[in-house]
Amino acid sequence: MSLPIVAVTRQLPANARDHLMAHAQVVCWESDCPVTQEWLLDHLPDAVGLYCLLTDRIDQDVLCCAKRLRVVSTMSVGYDHIDIRTCTAQRIPVGHTPGILTETTADLAFALLMASARRIVEGADYVRQGHWVEWKPNLLLGQDICGATLGIVGFGRIGQAMARRAQGFRMNVLAVRSSRQDRDALELPCVAEIHGEVSDMPSVTFVDLPTVLMQSDFVSLHIPLTPDTHHLIGTSEFHMMKRSSILINTSRGAVVDSGALYHALQDGTISGAALDVTDPEPLPASHPLLALPNCLVIPHVGSATTATRSLMADMAVENVIAGLRGEPLPYCVNPEVYD
Repeated sequence: MSLPIVAVTRQLPANARDHLMAHAQVVCWESDCPVTQEWLLDHLPDAVGLYCLLTDRIDQDVLCCAKRLRVVSTMSVGYDHIDIRTCTAQRIPVGHTPGILTETTADLAFALLMASARRIVEGADYVRQGHWVEWKPNLLLGQDICGATLGIVGFGRIGQAMARRAQGFRMNVLAVRSSRQDRDALELPCVAEIHGEVSDMPSVTFVDLPTVLMQSDFVSLHIPLTPDTHHLIGTSEFHMMKRSSILINTSRGAVVDSGALYHALQDGTISGAALDVTDPEPLPASHPLLALPNCLVIPHVGSATTATRSLMADMAVENVIAGLRGEPLPYCVNPEVYD
């Protein structure tokens, strides 16, 4: 009996690949660049499973050609790149990788906060360019973190982890729950809980979005991209923020209006921004945001540690194998397909 075909849109870590190949005939996109729609349209008609990444657009056209598809699994927490409505209508369960990247992404978000507050990248560039010839009392003055106010927009697993880090800096934490997903996330395990290392949740004051924007020294975004959150932070929101405030975004690029952000940074409406995600993504080298010294941009590496990416691959494979067996996915986006 032949194994079911699973289309994989990127090379997998060895352990995940071997595990999947024990249960399926793997057809893999060989390039290190994002998979093309042409490749998907060519290979999905025979595929029973699809293993994809957040850079892959799994839209209605792609799904409609996949008549045999029984499971879609993405190696990411977010799933806005997948047409969930069409998957659900076609009774295709969609898996993702929640929880496992919580602490890693929160580490990166707090690193961005610290780097932007203390102008770390500007300082490193200053030294490399040969400008450091003496100590100056007003050189590269930044902002204090200890005792400052951190506003967290989206209080799911990563938002909570960010609050725990802020507690160590004696920060005042304000938070806004942006959606039902945030409330649901409070009931799901984070990495610390999986490993039996549950930390007490720090004191957090829940307020609305305008209050977070007006009172925070740092605003950190941890929300999914949905029609309701698209360009949630735009011109009017930047004008609510303190002129000294810094925006951190490790969620999705399109949550922030990039044009409005550029003008807010250029005009001094806010002090700075630190972005792991952008709109568009990747951000072209010619994009005006990259010309601003008060905008720190890195290439979507929130979950980029060896251990976390390996665990994400394993979780995504678990979802695929469950789908091939006709079992409920362990990490399912649309469990209503089983009703």
